[in-house]
Amino acid sequence: MTRRLAGAPISWGVCEVPGWGYQLDVDRVLAEMAALGLTASEFGPDGFLPADGAARQETLRRHGLRAVGGFLPVVLHGSTRDPVSEIAAALRQFRAAEAGVLVLAAATGLNGYDSRPELDADDWRTLLSNLDLLDRVAADAGVTATLHPHVGTMIEGPEEIDRLLDGSSIGICLDTGHVLAGGGDPVRLAGQAAARVRHVHLKDVDAGQAQRVRAGAVSYRDAVAQGLYRPLGQGAVDIAAIVASLEEAGYAGWYVLEQDLVLDREPPAGAGPVTEVAACLTYLRGLSS
Repeated sequence: MTRRLAGAPISWGVCEVPGWGYQLDVDRVLAEMAALGLTASEFGPDGFLPADGAARQETLRRHGLRAVGGFLPVVLHGSTRDPVSEIAAALRQFRAAEAGVLVLAAATGLNGYDSRPELDADDWRTLLSNLDLLDRVAADAGVTATLHPHVGTMIEGPEEIDRLLDGSSIGICLDTGHVLAGGGDPVRLAGQAAARVRHVHLKDVDAGQAQRVRAGAVSYRDAVAQGLYRPLGQGAVDIAAIVASLEEAGYAGWYVLEQDLVLDREPPAGAGPVTEVAACLTYLRGLSS
């Protein structure tokens, strides 16, 4: 399993949400990933790596990293939108960078992750149909598409995840932190839906902060800034049980360390995000020893 560990720029506070926090330089982020012994990374938000797929690959290779894939929020419930045209450029980038996993989120169409529209039955039919369509389009391009249940998107909580699993055939990105923060049980999901898991984001969670997010007492972004996500093994998610369940079921994909983080300033060299990612890696390597 340790040979399938990858990094993600969000663990260094690099995020697609405007005003999220201080954004670290790409070379620092990738150099720190490599120094920790990681050999692969997700792309991060648009603008972090070059737009050209081959240039993305070369930027990662310069730091001894390969491309895993990346996160792409897309509005899937709008009957007047064409999601295929929205992901076409991304798929070309993925192919050029030799990245194999497209991580979709069912975007709300609003900024940030703090409010969601209500979907009616027709909206849900459109959303689920679009997921199956995008799954086929990505597969034709040689890319594995997954749907990422995510706080503040149209598929967040356990009922919505169940509706996804029942109504669509697309694989899922199991994000252990977002599932728990959305009110679900990531251990149960890993056990019951292991055959649908195509990609994994590993996070640990402060359960009290997660409850405040669900209650609307704090915004998602502010909760992250206040420590919603904890180093692996220091929160409420049973990471060991999830990894064991997936490995026993034959999961052979990536485990991406994705500890969402908000920075208010640039930390000194060798400090800040790299120390928490190092703690996560120490925990995970301990599981394999």
